[in-house]
Amino acid sequence: MTDIKRAVVIVLDGVGAGEAPDAAAYGDTGSNSLGNTARVVGGLHTPNLERIGLGHITSILGVEPVIPTQGAYGKMRPASAGKDSVTGHWELMGVCLLEPFPTYPNGFPPEVLAEFKRLTGLDILGNKPASGTEIIKELGVEHMRTGKPIVYTSADSVFQIAAHEGVIPVSRLYELCLTSRKMLTGKHAVGRVIARPFIGTEPSNFKRTLNRRDYPLASPSDTVLDKLYAAGKKVYGTGKIDDLFGGRGLSGSKHSEDNKSSVQGLLEYLDEDFEGLIFSNLIEFDMVYGHRNDARGYADALETFDHVIPEIKKKLRPTDIVMIVADHGVDPTTPGTDHSREYIPLLVFGPGIKANTDLGIRNTFCDVGATLAEIFKLDPPTTGSSFLKEILSV
Repeated sequence: MTDIKRAVVIVLDGVGAGEAPDAAAYGDTGSNSLGNTARVVGGLHTPNLERIGLGHITSILGVEPVIPTQGAYGKMRPASAGKDSVTGHWELMGVCLLEPFPTYPNGFPPEVLAEFKRLTGLDILGNKPASGTEIIKELGVEHMRTGKPIVYTSADSVFQIAAHEGVIPVSRLYELCLTSRKMLTGKHAVGRVIARPFIGTEPSNFKRTLNRRDYPLASPSDTVLDKLYAAGKKVYGTGKIDDLFGGRGLSGSKHSEDNKSSVQGLLEYLDEDFEGLIFSNLIEFDMVYGHRNDARGYADALETFDHVIPEIKKKLRPTDIVMIVADHGVDPTTPGTDHSREYIPLLVFGPGIKANTDLGIRNTFCDVGATLAEIFKLDPPTTGSSFLKEILSV
């Protein structure tokens, strides 16, 4: 096989493949986003993923471990501390965190809020873990009356600021988030600060808008994206990749908040002639279905993605490779709505990829970054082992 020129990494955000060995430490014993979802809905119908090898990764009702497969398959153990989207994506790109981002199950401490007020001149409402849609129903009217922003968090390491676009203009909300990002350092260095604008006149019609913006903590070292960009390769992101990496290491981006648009951006980039990486995040499994315990919606989204795989294959060139992975789990069948500490699937296909290849259990998501580094002749990450030689057909 000639050298690979283009790589595609597709992150099915929140699609875990069974509890990780340390799941109990995170309260996630028994989590299996794929397996439990399939069981609850009566089986998944994902024939294209099945042909690549999905049924070999974990037990999934309706998805058989077919032999031979049309690609390589395995699963990957999270090595970084925590189970955040930023953590998972950074690990995929070769940066492994030894300490988790801070979380705030009881809300932010007084010193954080006092500093926020000193820097912005604003008191706040909220200060607790909450669903974003529920907290604006609860506090949106008081926010509109007082002008105080709604500050809240979740099980993730996030500092979120919600504001009505007619009360605090979006540009001002972004300023508040930038101020907060600079403020939240040291022991309070949260993974993300997130602007959550909404519209509406009363709780029954409050609606979050597409003007959301994320402000992630800067990666402590260069990711594979940074290295690719520095080497003069094209690095394209779709979905929320730009948010998760703060725009670093990207030649271009097609930002979106839904799976369909992210896939469409991926397909458009595949029409271009370039050497480098397309990195796509499909957020709906996590944001729309997993966090809302909507197993049926989660399953439908998986089946919808499965339908797109033939279209992706049609656009592949002889020197292309595709990897389908995730960043963490978010099992929609468990009582809680948080991310879950799980293995993630690893499916690899393309014209020159060896069929029926079992990649086994990988010790870290960083193996994806290590493989990309070998493909593009970059300095390898300090963590992770490339599986390139295992998957090439010749």
